[in-house]
Amino acid sequence: MPLPQHVRIVEVGPRDGLQNEPGTLTTETKLELIHRLADAGLPTVEATAFVSPKWVPQMADHDTVLRAIRRKPGVNYPVLTPNMKGFEAAADAGAEEVAVFGAASESFSKKNINCSIDESLERFRPVVEAARARDIRVRGYVSCVLGCPYEGDIDPATVAHVANALYAMGCYEISLGDTIGTGTPLKAQRMVEAVAAHVPMDAIAAHFHDTYGQALANLYAVMELGVATVDSSVAGLGGCPYAKGASGNVATEDVVYMLDGMGVTTGVDLQALASAGRWISAELGREPASKVARALGAQV
Repeated sequence: MPLPQHVRIVEVGPRDGLQNEPGTLTTETKLELIHRLADAGLPTVEATAFVSPKWVPQMADHDTVLRAIRRKPGVNYPVLTPNMKGFEAAADAGAEEVAVFGAASESFSKKNINCSIDESLERFRPVVEAARARDIRVRGYVSCVLGCPYEGDIDPATVAHVANALYAMGCYEISLGDTIGTGTPLKAQRMVEAVAAHVPMDAIAAHFHDTYGQALANLYAVMELGVATVDSSVAGLGGCPYAKGASGNVATEDVVYMLDGMGVTTGVDLQALASAGRWISAELGREPASKVARALGAQV
């Protein structure tokens, strides 16, 4: 199958990235990051998570952030809502899209959200139903699709079961996450093929971490099958607090550079994106994990 001519990038840095960075940024800094990313041409910028500040203190200002975003026409600003309490708060704050987060590993599910896979799916059902009743779109995440820190390799059939359940429930898109970054291209293809037997390819997104330096190769591999939506994080922000040693998501700059070089359009201005990545990295007191951002910065 030919590669997609256009890839939609879902920028997860302000949520998935920042919530796993040590320390907490000001609300103003988070908003500036969201605005810079939208201005760089990213069509979807995941803004925050409506979760308990006790568990994720970095997202404690979720309500303020969502209400204060300077919304750019044509840009989506989804938020994570793992339960009804989070969903109601997000809806009241003006959310137009929310996300629920399941796992393809029983052990990871129990350690992450303290319930089994099937129990987690039942928890999400009222959230999805309430969102659809309010005309709010719901995206489903599945974590540990290529490996688990507690169970090792994950059966693609289990991933397909969870993805199918979320899709049947009403999630418009299923993001498949290699949470600990252990996947390799052929494993990634086999997993996507298993999911695609139940979920339409145009409703599948790839969310790969770069722990072993395989994320770009894995993305290319699943694009060969027809996946045309990619999750990534500016400057490679974030990791996984439940997966020891797992580095962050694949850097958005590196994804855009690869796609630009293949003639695949994204609508993203690489220079503006790299500038945003260097800026937020400076705010965090670190270098960007993106090789492209570093290379472009050295040319300035």
